[in-house]
Amino acid sequence: MQTNNHKITDYDVVLDAKFGAKGTEQRAEAEEKAYTFYTGQIIEDARKKANISQAELARRIGSDRSYISRIESGQTEPKVSTFYRIMNALGCKIEFSMTL
Repeated sequence: MQTNNHKITDYDVVLDAKFGAKGTEQRAEAEEKAYTFYTGQIIEDARKKANISQAELARRIGSDRSYISRIESGQTEPKVSTFYRIMNALGCKIEFSMTL
């Protein structure tokens, strides 16, 4: 098994090398894809915890199972209003907080 010999890695440097520097179009596109994937994972985890199938969730929000599947796999990102409908259908509470 290889280790990094306890060296601290600056992940900004790693991300810069792979996706370009912050503020570049390439980096913004990569970050947007990451947010889309993360949103899908949040929905999938909440759906599974609620013990609801993709088909049932789709029925509850007036959509189809393939749409839910595309969201959960990160292929598409729901509109904010759809995200709220999905979370409401799963019995989730959404809270925002600001720190100044």
